[in-house]
Amino acid sequence: MSLLCRSVLRNSRLSPLNVHLARNFLICKQAGSPAKKTCSVSSFINFQTSSAQLSATATGAHVLFGGNGRTVCFHIGANLTLPVCCAPALTRCGHYFHTSAPKKALPAPLILMVLKPLQKLAAILLGRSIRKWWVGLPDNRRKLMREWVLKRRWYLAAGTGLAMVIVALLLLTHLDESPVTGRIRLLVFSREMYMELAALTSEAHMEEFAELLLPVTDPRHQTVEQLVQLLAERNKDIPEVSDVPWSVHVVDSPNINAFVLPNGKVFMFTGMLDAVADIDQLIIVLGHEMAHAVLEHSAEQASLSHVVDLLSLILVTAIWAMCPADSLAVLGQWAKDKLTELMFNRPYSRKLEAEADEVGLQLAAKACADVRAGPVFWQQLEIVDTLTGEPTLPEWLSTHPSHRNRSSQLDRLIPQALQLRESCACPALPPTDPRAVFLETVRILLEKTKDQAGAGS
Repeated sequence: MSLLCRSVLRNSRLSPLNVHLARNFLICKQAGSPAKKTCSVSSFINFQTSSAQLSATATGAHVLFGGNGRTVCFHIGANLTLPVCCAPALTRCGHYFHTSAPKKALPAPLILMVLKPLQKLAAILLGRSIRKWWVGLPDNRRKLMREWVLKRRWYLAAGTGLAMVIVALLLLTHLDESPVTGRIRLLVFSREMYMELAALTSEAHMEEFAELLLPVTDPRHQTVEQLVQLLAERNKDIPEVSDVPWSVHVVDSPNINAFVLPNGKVFMFTGMLDAVADIDQLIIVLGHEMAHAVLEHSAEQASLSHVVDLLSLILVTAIWAMCPADSLAVLGQWAKDKLTELMFNRPYSRKLEAEADEVGLQLAAKACADVRAGPVFWQQLEIVDTLTGEPTLPEWLSTHPSHRNRSSQLDRLIPQALQLRESCACPALPPTDPRAVFLETVRILLEKTKDQAGAGS
């Protein structure tokens, strides 16, 4: 007998059980076969039910998917009809088959972070081996090697130049335009890769702060939730804002901190809520953190770090090959790491923070916040650090701009932000400028402090 094979259910979605058939589902029906004879199945199925049943009749085939006590039945015949309503499955028909949950590969950024120490170790071992090999050579062999390199120096220089051109071309193919600002930046990792890593990071943070998260009924959580939704609604014209499902988690901790992951998970610490003076300052802080996610700063910074680390492997190998002793090689590598940190990583981090300040102020302006409160927030933190004796690093040693520089930068951006706010049909601001009020308050406090000090003496 000849077999009649039909390819059905091509990449379809079963809405009752969220069933997705990832490949063709082949049901081979033997012509003229007796009723209720089970036919063969060759397929790959990706769905969340616990079992599935197949049966075929002379007139067609039935497919039953069962899970959690429910069954969805489909009739497949000459005329394909889906779906066919079924009662809860109490009757066995055909054979059962099971599928295992798909296993996702680790995100590429996470794999590279894990491999980074191994790469450095391999460079150290390679450089050390080259040094030992060179020291073990007889003097005549060393002389021959030097002569060989000297004769072919132009070929070696050309090869080095060609390698540098290839690396430059590879980097040029990974240039990308930053959202909102249009700045050209290097982006090695795709958005999808970093979203996978963000999902793992958010799960880790949820476990870390599980016992410290405020309930959704807490007024502080509701306030942050409303402000985040306001920022998302007023900036929905930006695809990177409207395409992200923003969610809020408030952590009961005195740390003055807040951060937003690339997948839209907002983590706000109660210490930050205590540090802001009003709702406008809180909106500006949230706008700054959301700007990091919108501009994909974490992926950009990881890309730069990855490229710098790969290129520095050549330098690490050279250090361990040329230094006469391991102690000197360790010292040379430490100096290289510090120079890389001070010359590349930290300046780039400060640049991204300044960009997030600018874009965050724009997001807050479109949400009708009083953007004049932005510089005041950083002036407040500067005074708090001074009063508490908090040690502050020089800006060139820090990953963030100083409070004073951030306040000055935001102050320069206020006129532009006010124009943007006005163009969004926001209500008029009060005539009293929060910056002037803050400066007057500080002046009065200083005068009172001087008077109290004079009276005490």
